[in-house]
Amino acid sequence: MADLTRNAVDVLPDGRLAEQLAGGRSLRVKLGIDPTTADIHLGHTVVLEKLREFQQAGHIVVLIIGDFTAQVGDPSGRSSTRPLPSPGEIEANAATYQEQAFKLLDRERTEVRFNSEWLKMEPEALLGLLAQTTVARLLERDDFQKRLAAGQPIAALELLYPLLQGYDSVAVEADLELGGTDQKFNLLFGRDIQTAYGQKPQSILTMPILVGTDGVKKMSKSLGNYVGVTDAPEEMFGKLMSIPDEAMAEYYRLLLGGESPGSAPNEAKRNLARRIVDRFHGEGAGAGAEEHFNRVIRDGGVPDEIPRWDIDSAAGGELGMVLLPKLIGSGFELSSSEARRLIKQGGVRIDGETVASDILELPRKALAGRVLQVGKRRFLELYDSAA
Repeated sequence: MADLTRNAVDVLPDGRLAEQLAGGRSLRVKLGIDPTTADIHLGHTVVLEKLREFQQAGHIVVLIIGDFTAQVGDPSGRSSTRPLPSPGEIEANAATYQEQAFKLLDRERTEVRFNSEWLKMEPEALLGLLAQTTVARLLERDDFQKRLAAGQPIAALELLYPLLQGYDSVAVEADLELGGTDQKFNLLFGRDIQTAYGQKPQSILTMPILVGTDGVKKMSKSLGNYVGVTDAPEEMFGKLMSIPDEAMAEYYRLLLGGESPGSAPNEAKRNLARRIVDRFHGEGAGAGAEEHFNRVIRDGGVPDEIPRWDIDSAAGGELGMVLLPKLIGSGFELSSSEARRLIKQGGVRIDGETVASDILELPRKALAGRVLQVGKRRFLELYDSAA
């Protein structure tokens, strides 16, 4: 019991999980993930690691891919209505999520379900679900209270989300549901829905939310402070080396299950980065990424192998010119606004020279054969296919 609840913030109701574990049967442990983005980052792995611990203790993980609830939008931790992905994006993200989740979970002990199986309800069934609660109960959640106080709108669709997630627990007969601390309201609400449908209510276990590489806000792709589990080894190592010293104890505790070694902060950070890279890319990948970091970042060198990119993809309206934000955006998979911001902040270099903050286009002949660098770790060798 102590191992399974290590690092947990909430284990509710008091004593219930201990009773379930003492019963001796394999529990059905639920986690729901809405595929609203393409990648899983290290913040997601905090809960996934806990799921794996339950698997190793002999329990069954039920991984729910929220292909239906992703079309509604989880209001947890949101100060405004969440932008909704298209059906095509949801389908593609769902496939990616599974592939990445199984880097951590045992596929043989994981039951994967899509909640569109049961949430595409007949009108009578949906009305029956809606009848299980009140608007006042739904508005109790902190996120909604803050938005009401600030005069910010709440979409009627968002009020449905806890009901739908709660019905997921009914559909899979969950004994226990896991989530981040921002999911506490949804998880507890699932108990109410199970009771309404005549089931024994699940226990809930919440895990801390990992702070991002900025050391301030929660890890999020939209904030740019994330480390993706499919990031290249060199990219992953470099991002982890950028974590503030004050956040190291949390990273060791939540990602490695131990305390940060008593060594100097830089060496503790290197140890963390090597171990995380090895976990997702195989033994020895961390050492290779560290060598790359030393050569390119610490010593200011350029990688031995750099992807090539055609500057013709960003040819400008004026003959012989290249639109720099478009080139950066297409080459590094960034939006044009992100590219402009990087230029303005001095984060773009050509052959090691910083591009002036007001430069948005350059002659083609000034770019072909040169190295474009964004940030500290991303490089492209430029060529001109039209030359």
